[in-house]
Amino acid sequence: MKLGRFFAGDETHLCKIDGETVFDLTRAGFGTSMRALLDGYEEHRSAIEAVSGESLALSTVSLAAPIDDPQKFLALGMNYKEHADKARAAGIKIPDSQLWFNKQVSCINGPYAPFDLPKISDRLDFEAELAIVIGKRCRNVAAKDVRSVIAGYMVANDVSVRDWQMRSPTFTLGKSFDTHGPIGPWITMDEDIVDPQNLSIKAFVNGDLRQNSSTADMIYSIADQISYISQVFTLMPGDVLLTGTPSGTGIETDTYLKAGDVVRVEIADLGHIENTVRAE
Repeated sequence: MKLGRFFAGDETHLCKIDGETVFDLTRAGFGTSMRALLDGYEEHRSAIEAVSGESLALSTVSLAAPIDDPQKFLALGMNYKEHADKARAAGIKIPDSQLWFNKQVSCINGPYAPFDLPKISDRLDFEAELAIVIGKRCRNVAAKDVRSVIAGYMVANDVSVRDWQMRSPTFTLGKSFDTHGPIGPWITMDEDIVDPQNLSIKAFVNGDLRQNSSTADMIYSIADQISYISQVFTLMPGDVLLTGTPSGTGIETDTYLKAGDVVRVEIADLGHIENTVRAE
């Protein structure tokens, strides 16, 4: 099942996407909060699956970010082998443990909305990433149990302002500019994905393939990631975790995005997002 949000006039509604058909879950009585829907997903799953009848064509709706108010929006740096190897060859120190940083929730953006080239920087970069959405309140999760706490997966672009990123050891400032967290196009629920650790992931700029890898190239697996950070704090339904990016980003060649560029990120079985760079 795929769950998402779409614009309905001045409001956003929850929806279920089945192929090219969209069913309005808000009108079906499931409210407007994706966080609340995920929190009660196991209890209401059968009822959500049963929603049918009146529908919309996917091509006629404008999709919003599947979740706009997670309590946490975190990302993991240097988590693909080839990417880390190239960074190491360039003299960048690779951490000996998982390098997590915060993206401010205010940067969340829609799957097809533009994102800004800031006035204060010309070092705007893209990072294709698999996003995990947490489905259950959890702490100290054993690696073998990790999939039981995952609601589903999304496509993400960890948009980065590289000069601001390097000004802080936590990366947060350079990762959190408004509009720099496009996610979507929907949440593909965990039960629909056989192996999230074996999905092709690609990024294109103006149609040119820049990143081409697989989630199999991760240094720290999804199980490693969630078992690690859940030792520190409680993960909540709706929390979003970005899992790292493969090689091919602009920083590797000192080539950065310009206004008008179109960045498309696609992950097998999850769909794609596509965003145009807009001058702030």
